[in-house]
Amino acid sequence: MYDYKEVWRDIFNSEITEEEALDKIGEWIKSAQQYFPKSCDTIRRWIGEILAYFDNRTSQGTVEGINQKIKLIKRRAYGMTNFDNFQRRILLNWAVS
Repeated sequence: MYDYKEVWRDIFNSEITEEEALDKIGEWIKSAQQYFPKSCDTIRRWIGEILAYFDNRTSQGTVEGINQKIKLIKRRAYGMTNFDNFQRRILLNWAVS
């Protein structure tokens, strides 16, 4: 399993095109299916989004982090009835001091 993880990492660390990545990911899925069936199904469903990484070598990690932080603030503010205060709490998290 460790070797499969390392091969997956190598695919993303190599300087390859989207088409080459599709071939390598397809090969990886064929060999890893028996060990990671749910993960392989998820990869198949999201293959377009995964391959988009190879266009610019960027991910949505920053946006996902911001969304997670907003969800945390929302959970902490449960019952808060004033939207302006909620909005201020969100904006304060990214305020430049």
